[in-house]
Amino acid sequence: MGIIAWILIGLLAGAIAKALMPGKDPGGCLITMLIGIVGGLLGGWLGKVIFGVESIDGFFSLSTWIAAIVGSVIVLVLYRLVTGRRA
Repeated sequence: MGIIAWILIGLLAGAIAKALMPGKDPGGCLITMLIGIVGGLLGGWLGKVIFGVESIDGFFSLSTWIAAIVGSVIVLVLYRLVTGRRA
């Protein structure tokens, strides 16, 4: 699965991560979308590194979506830790 597919999945995974972890984040919708994209890419990379597979199964595979959502939640937590200390 290519980087474009991970970006598309990341956009949706960012929205799901935000729904799982509600709260007021600085930046609004644009930052949430960027967090989702980075999280999707992170989830795909972690899936390759941890499980040793060339790529996650495919766009409609449950493992792909879980990896993207977990990656997005990780990035959202890190983002909140970094921005929380600035405020």
